[in-house]
Amino acid sequence: MDRVKEIELAIGELRPEEYQRLSKWFHDRDQAIWDEQIDRDAAAGKLDFLSDKAERELAQNQLRTWPARD
Repeated sequence: MDRVKEIELAIGELRPEEYQRLSKWFHDRDQAIWDEQIDRDAAAGKLDFLSDKAERELAQNQLRTWPARD
């Protein structure tokens, strides 16, 4: 049996409060990985186009409220 299958079986045996704790851990871990990726992309200049676009729109008085209000 592979490790993932073992983990799946073990997760299936968790009590609801344990499952909730594990679910929160995965969520927090996913968020941390996402934050690290955004930080790396920003440091590498991969997101510069966003601030460039905002600066152009500001100069042309084209900035919009976000989120859009109906």
